[in-house]
Amino acid sequence: MLDNEIKLIYKNVSVATICTALFKRGLRNQFIQDVVPLNIYMPNMVGLAYTVRYIPAREDLNLLEVFKNPLHPQRVAVEECPVDHVIVFDSRKDPRAASAGAILITRLMVRGCAGAVTDGGFRDSYEIKSIKMPTYHKRPSSPTNLTLHQAIDINVPIGCGDVAVWPGDLIVGDKEGVVVVPSNIIKELSNEVKSMTQYEDYVMNKVQNGSSIKGLYPLTDKKEEDEYSNWLKISSNNN
Repeated sequence: MLDNEIKLIYKNVSVATICTALFKRGLRNQFIQDVVPLNIYMPNMVGLAYTVRYIPAREDLNLLEVFKNPLHPQRVAVEECPVDHVIVFDSRKDPRAASAGAILITRLMVRGCAGAVTDGGFRDSYEIKSIKMPTYHKRPSSPTNLTLHQAIDINVPIGCGDVAVWPGDLIVGDKEGVVVVPSNIIKELSNEVKSMTQYEDYVMNKVQNGSSIKGLYPLTDKKEEDEYSNWLKISSNNN
């Protein structure tokens, strides 16, 4: 489970800030490509990854009858994705066949999951927009996944939008997209992005009031550094 204090930090930072913090550690490929939110008015999506892997469908093995099997990987994943986790579909960056639709996404929401991400598409996208759970996809899709995709495995390492995702990695989504934080640095990165966000808010306030970014962003001027240190002390005392 994700610590509530850490979860709150990630709820209030941008994906862009997280990407910058990851870049400083040499992790340059953590932003899931070509995936956007269905509803930009949802709060940040934050949860540990629970994965579903698709492969190209083979006609003799991927008939309509497979959905009657209670052990079908897609159905099992929807019923077993843990509370507060994000289900991540490896749909081979192909939205021509749906990774899931409104019924399955609703089931995930009712079960208390934190969100859903696919590098393919969701069908019933206009219905999914109104579901109170963050969802991200490449673009809308109508056909069932039977036409092109075959769910083959759950909770294994996958690729989603050219990013490697391991079960238990942290998935964070905002209005721009989704980033993957490796599980072993979730806590230490939370401290850094909290500090970065605090400084960025400080800088934005100064710039809005006419300050130059020279020496301020990035922080290279000693006078600006001293001013920020004083601001931090005052802010800390007020809190």
